[in-house]
Amino acid sequence: MKSVWKWVLIVFLVLVIGILMLIWYYGRNWKPIVETKLKEVVHKSTGGLYILKYEDLDLNIALGNATFWNAELIPDSVVYQQQVLAKEAPNNRYHIKLKMLKIRQFSLMDILLDKRLNIKTIVFEEPNIHLVSEYHAYNDTISDHTQKTLYENVKDIFKSINVKHIKIDNVKFKYSKIEEGHTSTISLNQVNINVHDVLVDETSLTDTSRLYYTKMVDVQIPKFEYDLPDGYYRARFESLRINTREQNVLFTKVFYGPKMGKNAFFKQKRQNVTMAVLAFDTLRIEHLDFRRLIDNQQTVASKVQIKNGSVDLSADKRYPKYPVVKVGHSPHQQLMHAKKLLRLDTFLVDNISITYHEFSAKFGREGAISFDGARGTLTNVTNDTIALKKDQFMRADLVAKVMGSGRLHAKFGFDMLSKTGYHTYSGTLGAMNATAFNRILQPLLNVGIASGNIKKIAYNMEGTDRKNWGSFKFDYNDLKIDLPKKENGKKSKIVSFLVNQILINDSNPDANEIYHVGKINYRRVPEHTFFKTLWQSLLDGIKQCAGISPEREAKLIGTAETVKEVSSEAKGVVQKTGKFFKGIFKKKEKAEEGKP
Repeated sequence: MKSVWKWVLIVFLVLVIGILMLIWYYGRNWKPIVETKLKEVVHKSTGGLYILKYEDLDLNIALGNATFWNAELIPDSVVYQQQVLAKEAPNNRYHIKLKMLKIRQFSLMDILLDKRLNIKTIVFEEPNIHLVSEYHAYNDTISDHTQKTLYENVKDIFKSINVKHIKIDNVKFKYSKIEEGHTSTISLNQVNINVHDVLVDETSLTDTSRLYYTKMVDVQIPKFEYDLPDGYYRARFESLRINTREQNVLFTKVFYGPKMGKNAFFKQKRQNVTMAVLAFDTLRIEHLDFRRLIDNQQTVASKVQIKNGSVDLSADKRYPKYPVVKVGHSPHQQLMHAKKLLRLDTFLVDNISITYHEFSAKFGREGAISFDGARGTLTNVTNDTIALKKDQFMRADLVAKVMGSGRLHAKFGFDMLSKTGYHTYSGTLGAMNATAFNRILQPLLNVGIASGNIKKIAYNMEGTDRKNWGSFKFDYNDLKIDLPKKENGKKSKIVSFLVNQILINDSNPDANEIYHVGKINYRRVPEHTFFKTLWQSLLDGIKQCAGISPEREAKLIGTAETVKEVSSEAKGVVQKTGKFFKGIFKKKEKAEEGKP
């Protein structure tokens, strides 16, 4: 019995020694073979575009570990130019540097016996990635030359390659875009990337549960700030999270706005253009089709949400405006003219305040109108003509507080396939105090509202590139205009009386119990934007309901601007009115004297 155990022990020791010798042999003699094979795989799988270099390779066959020191993947510029001439060069190329590349727990037996490379973990230490993007028009067309897939390039060496986990931390990432001979660059630091379950085999590329051979790519970017090439604007966010398995993208603390203050912006621009400042706590994209985004730069997603933020727009009339024709540039028309496909099923707006500021050159003050806490949805946001054949309308349904007071419920419908820019807009405004509008009226028109109760506004409108039409209802009472003071600091009681009693109706229904409805047929000024045209058409309805004819409007504007002139004119009107009534009574007295 003892002899049996003795031989078992001897055989076991021989096996162990044999395995150790085999490991020692492969560790010493397979290193050059592995190096040759690696470079062959890289060269073949990239069509000769890339070269692999490294300082040293530490290979431990027993543990299934390999470590590359100071590795570098370099695009071959000569090969790239050859591919450009042959119209085969990709739009993107990469230059990657690594302090250390760790490959852990791969199986040599799988490689030797079955030509399958299975790796548990790959770790990139101190990676530096430079992506260069150079657009080539031929990549947008269908090529007769079919490019080989990654599997087709490696199948003679491996039947399959499987990596369970790839970890890339603290990446320094640089993106350079070459366009018309000019290069713009964006740099990111401390990018963290985790890739799970990479599989390269005969069927993995067509596996719909994978994105380019991977089950999941998770990207975290802690901070980003970028000055736009125009020299005026800056974009930044606090964090970005991308997850391809969940198909989600999440931005936090997003900002887009000028690098300088408002006065400096307009001083540098030297013209009255719209200055925009956008800030959102959250920007989320759900069920984003990453494959279409990467392959064709097409944005297809089920939902986009912006939450808790503001949109501030400013204009300054102290500077000249160079008007251009805005016909054909409505929001839905601009979307249809976009070069890349966009399809969003739902766009959610959640607690976004929108404010328009305007500085008056005449009165030297800034007025503003705000739509606070806007919430609602936009649906069928797309320029996909195939999808639009099923439903050609993009719709918006939004609710906000006007000047923090009245509840505005607005609906829009945009016919995306209309050649004339057809659209609809309707809505209601709830009860509020009219004096809230003094925030914009007094600085810009030098006239305010002394009192007024808005009970309800309701409108139902249609429009095209050339005109807007529809109905407007405005229920209000106790409307009094607050006129500016004269040079002596006093207000003219006569002018105030004429404005509030003659030029406008102080209520609707008016004193004669006549209810005024605005019948709008507004012809667009070609240089006016879509939203300015929308406002001007609604303003026409307000004027009609308030009984302000064009003649009355001219007098009202004249009154607000030059009280002294209108005051004397008003006195003349009163004198003439007095003479008129006196003449009536005198005629009446004479008629009575002539009676028998």
